[in-house]
Amino acid sequence: MSVIPDNADDAGSSPAPAQVPAADQTLRILSYLARQRGPVAARTISDSLGIPRSSVYHLLAAMAAHGFVVHLPHDRRWGLGTAAFELAGGYARQQPLARLGRPLVAALSDRVGESTHVAVMTGRDVLYIVEERAPRRPALVTDVGVRLPAHLTATGRAMLAALPREQVRALYPDAAAFADRTGRGPRRPAELRELLRQTRAAGFASEDGEVTLGFRSVAVAVRDHADWPVAAIAVTWPAEAGHSAEALAPAVTSAADELRRRLHG
Repeated sequence: MSVIPDNADDAGSSPAPAQVPAADQTLRILSYLARQRGPVAARTISDSLGIPRSSVYHLLAAMAAHGFVVHLPHDRRWGLGTAAFELAGGYARQQPLARLGRPLVAALSDRVGESTHVAVMTGRDVLYIVEERAPRRPALVTDVGVRLPAHLTATGRAMLAALPREQVRALYPDAAAFADRTGRGPRRPAELRELLRQTRAAGFASEDGEVTLGFRSVAVAVRDHADWPVAAIAVTWPAEAGHSAEALAPAVTSAADELRRRLHG
């Protein structure tokens, strides 16, 4: 049995991947799944990475136990799980999203006269990382650091609509995955699928009282160079203000496009 020396954290003494094959193969599988547009079969993973199929099944089972992958038994496929999204959200929060997004949502708030924010996905929730409150507008529940169910929020719906359908199915396999706040919003997978279909057709997401009664929001996803949703920008307003999601969507889309350009060129 080998012993890791005390100085193993030094740059020159880190073990090579060949010395920890299970860890190397696990990370290769996660990286491979992250590059796919949807869940894939274990056989495909094995053939693509040159890892024995028996090893792939053992590693997938271990990752599933910790939430990093999910199995879709009807499709016999595997996709990223909520724990993988937690890592992605943590990475996104360390990136310049907040720094680059803050002046954009501030300008958007000035333009439309309503409160704006930026959120990222983390599991089945969205996490708000920037908020710009408009003058003489009430405080919102979407303070920085707050998490809300993604399927109820405009920002969450915008990002979910940009994900592969199989990935959404993995995140929301049954009715137990759907939280409720005001009695409104989708409560089962079929309802969410239809809502996301409408979102993709419109080019923006909206919600009306599903987060807080009397408030509405419209949001657009910010995509990375691989077209993956890394964040979403939204505007929220009191229903009595009289705005429509359709009228505000172009301004939100412009801000989201500009944030993507600043992030990825």
